[in-house]
Amino acid sequence: MYSLNRATIIGNLTREPEVRQIPSGQSVCSFAVATNRSWASADGQKQEASEFHNIVAWGKLAEICAQYLNKGRKVYIEGRLQTRDWEGQDGVRRYRTEIVAENLIILDRGTGPAATSTPSNPGFSMGGGSKTFTPPPPPMKDDPAPNPDDEIKIEDIPF
Repeated sequence: MYSLNRATIIGNLTREPEVRQIPSGQSVCSFAVATNRSWASADGQKQEASEFHNIVAWGKLAEICAQYLNKGRKVYIEGRLQTRDWEGQDGVRRYRTEIVAENLIILDRGTGPAATSTPSNPGFSMGGGSKTFTPPPPPMKDDPAPNPDDEIKIEDIPF
């Protein structure tokens, strides 16, 4: 009876976002995100693989993506899967599956041209319905951010 079309990924942008206006005036931004996974094979060798995801954002979220994202940024993307099809110039039917972004959180501080115009803490969250920009509170000076390379111990988890 019920169905669910939901995609959630965390990864790094593989190219600069491309923003354009459709004839109605609405903004659309497209970019790609790579996700990685690693595992041990049967013989104990470490294996790694990457997946590349096409992302599309619309409206105000598209404008924010174009302004704040650049190649290499780490992002959390939540949205729905959508497959488009078209006929190429060679007459062959082509398909492209994309994640239509509904929520986005920047997970790093970033560097480069897009990051230089960001607030002091560039992470932000786009809510699904209203698509309003909500900057996080400024970081506390006496409370440094945890090092992502530090090991998490089970006894440190508060629940």
